Amino acid sequence: MTKDSQIQIASLYQKFEQYFDIGAAVNAKTITTQADLIRRHYNSVTAKNEMKFAEIHPDPDRYTFEAADAIVDFATIQGEKIRGHTLVWHNQTPDWVFEGPTGAQATREELLTQMQQHIETVVKRYRGHIYAWDVVNEAIEDTTDITLRKSKWLDIIGEDYIAKAFHFAHQADPNALLFYNDYNETNPVKRDKIAALVSSLQDQGVPIHGIGMQGHWNLHGPSIEEIRAAIELYASLGVQLQITELDLSVFEFTDRRTDLTEPTPEMLELQAQRYEQIFELFKEYQSCITAVTFWGAADDYTWLDHFPVKGRKNWPFLFDCQQAPKMAFHRIMK
Repeated sequence: MTKDSQIQIASLYQKFEQYFDIGAAVNAKTITTQADLIRRHYNSVTAKNEMKFAEIHPDPDRYTFEAADAIVDFATIQGEKIRGHTLVWHNQTPDWVFEGPTGAQATREELLTQMQQHIETVVKRYRGHIYAWDVVNEAIEDTTDITLRKSKWLDIIGEDYIAKAFHFAHQADPNALLFYNDYNETNPVKRDKIAALVSSLQDQGVPIHGIGMQGHWNLHGPSIEEIRAAIELYASLGVQLQITELDLSVFEFTDRRTDLTEPTPEMLELQAQRYEQIFELFKEYQSCITAVTFWGAADDYTWLDHFPVKGRKNWPFLFDCQQAPKMAFHRIMK
């Protein structure tokens, strides 16, 4: 879609600016291939991978800031807000992080030092540009009676690794908003564990300001009632809520079909209905929801392509593969 044709369409973020920011996850490629779309419809960006540990700090003495800097520069020029994602995660973290000087497993103090140095270096570099960070990502176990997901951070440091990460981030940028971010956040079992974790951190005086509800949902679930219950519970903790990685897959997770080359009219209608219902719900909670970020900008680039089914295309956003508005866009803009 050309820049001129984008201008003729009402702006998504301007439509909702009285309620919350509208963001898009981007990468070093899409800030070029989707530049006009992002400028027109989103007033916040999140780096998909470029600020994750393995991407930005691949070796002990080497940081690779080029791609992250390009995203920050893009957003700054456009006057867009920037969310940082993510500082501590069990995935996409190099093995060397968990090793001591001799190559053996790091001690608790060695790993805490690694964590602190990484967080300080990254957060201080973007201080004044990044207003919010997903400090710890996906630390909660999904469905078992165990609260915290097994990880090397937990095994080596202990349960307080989460609190330590928030303290380090706050020290590096006292003005940044600090979030705990997770998926399956509407599942009642996991929902309650997330709330218990955040409440515990608050009781300890940990500087945590918000909960990131990822929002990787689909045409059939979770229900509006489940989303509402999660929002109600998290909001009761007195923290900000942000939808951080929203997309609506046209397939349920267990659906393994691969025969479609484009979404069916039924899929597009159901997707439009779902987006309309979800945004009406979000508007009800504008007092606590401060941003809604999609995990992408248009259907031409989505992490759901080939996941969880190899070779399968997905169409989860408000804009299609030509970056033109879909039925869902028009439904929430009416």
